[in-house]
Amino acid sequence: MLIGGLLKFSLIDYPGKVAAVVFTQGCNYRCPFCHNPQLVLPELFTEPIAMDEVLGFLEKRRGQLQGVVITGGEPTLHEGLKDFIRRVKAMGYLVKLDTNGSRPEVLRAILDEKMVDLVAMDVKASPAGYAKATGARCDLDSVRASIALIKESGVDHVFRTTAVKGFLMPEDVAAVRILLGRVRRYKLQRGNISGNILDWSLLDGPADLSDEEWARLNKALEANISVDSQS
Repeated sequence: MLIGGLLKFSLIDYPGKVAAVVFTQGCNYRCPFCHNPQLVLPELFTEPIAMDEVLGFLEKRRGQLQGVVITGGEPTLHEGLKDFIRRVKAMGYLVKLDTNGSRPEVLRAILDEKMVDLVAMDVKASPAGYAKATGARCDLDSVRASIALIKESGVDHVFRTTAVKGFLMPEDVAAVRILLGRVRRYKLQRGNISGNILDWSLLDGPADLSDEEWARLNKALEANISVDSQS
């Protein structure tokens, strides 16, 4: 597993837990508004951090940290993911996995074995807008399969969409909610287009949602919310 970064302390990445964040290198998407191009574009990769170094750090922080977040990039691209999770779990940590849901076969293996304690899946856009939002050809059947697997797994989970100007309209929010169906938790996040993003051309115009646009998206969400505490 290629590890491109390690955040040694976080209070926000694992809700309610003090956690470390492990960033994997490599992604099969090219979301224009991605804030981690150094984990997405191979030409920007730095020398990977040795897994033993990361595990050694986590061993030393047992009793101080509660959880480990595995994010990216896209963690499910890595063959060593399951082994890494097992070794982290053996230390007594809670594990949160962030994923774009593009590899349901990997998710199935992880969820079936109850290897993680929390899964966060990024649902990038409405089905019609997926290619634009991801900058890549997308297999929507895989996205749908991952949504279903997560909902049926019994593992704690949250689905989330980052709202970025030009990529998500009120009608797209409704389409995302139809795509998800009844879910336990869904979070609409307000995107911030600034600094280090993958497609710098987004900085040429008014990049961020206005308060009025953000309010319209939330109104659309409220009108289409469907929550099932048993999902």
